[in-house]
Amino acid sequence: MHTILAVDDEPNICFLYEEEFADEGYTIHTAENIKDAEELYDKVKPDLMIVDIRLKNESGITFLEKIRDKDKDVLIVVSSAYGDFKQDFHVWASDAYVVKQSDLTELKDTVRDLLQKKKTS
Repeated sequence: MHTILAVDDEPNICFLYEEEFADEGYTIHTAENIKDAEELYDKVKPDLMIVDIRLKNESGITFLEKIRDKDKDVLIVVSSAYGDFKQDFHVWASDAYVVKQSDLTELKDTVRDLLQKKKTS
């Protein structure tokens, strides 16, 4: 079973991720700020992270870079309501970029595909 850590400052999005990814068979942890995310990261050692770019008074990009420096193997999916961040070279440290939507099909497919590729490599 794979472990996912999702970082999003919207409690409703965190709840949605918890429900949807648990239904898919993943162990899912959520954090609404970077401090909690860093603590959870060290505690649960996730296989994959879903990180929002714009967090209240914080930068998901800074967190992404910090985690990538710490762990080159963790998979990172950037999920943002802002498609224009795809062109920001800072997010290139992620393994995928998904524009946030109410339908999580694309995000769930991306997560599944990345975890399957990692498993076979």
